[in-house]
Amino acid sequence: MSIQPEVIKAISNQFGPPSDPLPLPATAEIITENAIKLAGQTPNARQKFIFQNLTRHLHEFVKETDITTDEWMSAIEFLTATGQKCTDLRQEFILLSDVFGISALVDALNNPLVGNATESSVLGPFLTADAAEIPHGESIASEGKGDYLLVKGRVLNVHGDPVPNATIETWETDENGFYDTQYVNRTAPDCRGRLKTNAEGRYQYRAVVPVSYPIPGDGPVGELLEIMHRHNNRPAHLHMMIEAKGYHKLVTAFYPEGDPFITSDSVFGVKESLVVKLTTIESDEEAKKYGFKKGPFKLLERDLILTTVEETEKARRKISEKNTLKDTKFV
Repeated sequence: MSIQPEVIKAISNQFGPPSDPLPLPATAEIITENAIKLAGQTPNARQKFIFQNLTRHLHEFVKETDITTDEWMSAIEFLTATGQKCTDLRQEFILLSDVFGISALVDALNNPLVGNATESSVLGPFLTADAAEIPHGESIASEGKGDYLLVKGRVLNVHGDPVPNATIETWETDENGFYDTQYVNRTAPDCRGRLKTNAEGRYQYRAVVPVSYPIPGDGPVGELLEIMHRHNNRPAHLHMMIEAKGYHKLVTAFYPEGDPFITSDSVFGVKESLVVKLTTIESDEEAKKYGFKKGPFKLLERDLILTTVEETEKARRKISEKNTLKDTKFV
């Protein structure tokens, strides 16, 4: 009795051929038509709309750019390498989305400006789930991570009412331009924290002055930027994400003025309203009052204005009605 070789078996799924036979592709156009027809079998209406349009745009891109077989294979290898570079602490695909401006575009469409609300910014790939809970006024950064920064303000709604018990998640690089996740010997979160607003909607914490830094260049995305002759730097910024019951989640960041990369952020995250001025406080007495060992320190005082879920959805519907394809006819 012969020994059967071990195989990695592919298993057929539950679906059979379409009820209407597809024409064999005698032309390139028929390939596109068939692919769109098959995407049209998707039961969920929203998914069907997305898959059919994605198929149409991808096929148009291939035809408009006259992609060669070698270029197509290079793209496959690039995407494969992008996936292989991802870990629990590093998301190369988010980085890829960032540098093409897709993250910023999705952010802009899904977080429309409502009245005097704080504008959003890109999430970036360095948010983690293990940030420590920080009491009011305490520090998100261990000693020696950079120049002192005090961050304070209120969380309010668009009418000026305080939002108590809002959760603020905040993260930044150290003075060397590295997030804690970039250190090989990382044992605990640093330069990041989670805190709550008090009954008056106030928040306060100590941090370090952010610095500009290059996004990771040791992977496929870094190689891509070199091919494009684009710099891979982000201007200095402090991330903040605010959540409160009944309010739309705000993901934003603040960018100290004067940074040379403000107008050419490699991930298109800077908005004019998010560029801030840091005030210098020289007094040792003031520094110690806020928990620093000595002066000077920088002060960032900024109110965070949230919109309700309903306010955001109303504004988003207006953008959606303007941008979304109407009466798209697929074969």
